[in-house]
Amino acid sequence: MNERTDLFDRHRARLYGVAYRMLGSRADAEDMLQEAYLRWHRTDIDQVKAPAAWLTTTITRLCIDRLRAARTEREAYSGPWLPEPLVGDAAPADRHAELASDLSMAFMVVLEQLAPEERAAFLLHDVFDCDYDEIARIVGKNPANCHRVPAREGIE
Repeated sequence: MNERTDLFDRHRARLYGVAYRMLGSRADAEDMLQEAYLRWHRTDIDQVKAPAAWLTTTITRLCIDRLRAARTEREAYSGPWLPEPLVGDAAPADRHAELASDLSMAFMVVLEQLAPEERAAFLLHDVFDCDYDEIARIVGKNPANCHRVPAREGIE
């Protein structure tokens, strides 16, 4: 392996977690992870000062784009958005703790009501402990708008 691949692999579990929680589909999360990997390999990593931030920004923006496309392409669905269950025991032990925390039905209903950028802001803050300045940079909004997402939706 090379340094580029090693850097990506160190962040793979977190990136997959972001994609899966945003998209709710293992297949879509894996597709976004693959696209992020390809973009990472086309990037001059010597110019990337914070690889973790670059990768998180990339995967989040890819997921936002996927969610926007899904909203315009899909037929009307009357039920709530639910993620596919994670099957199998292939995850490393450190990922089990992250993936084992099932999200409640109420949480899923709230996520479905959020716009893609709001969903990203909420998940990055409440699930992945990103601060609002980092979230604002990732989703392209100002920190005050990112901070208001949970309050506006009555989540806090």
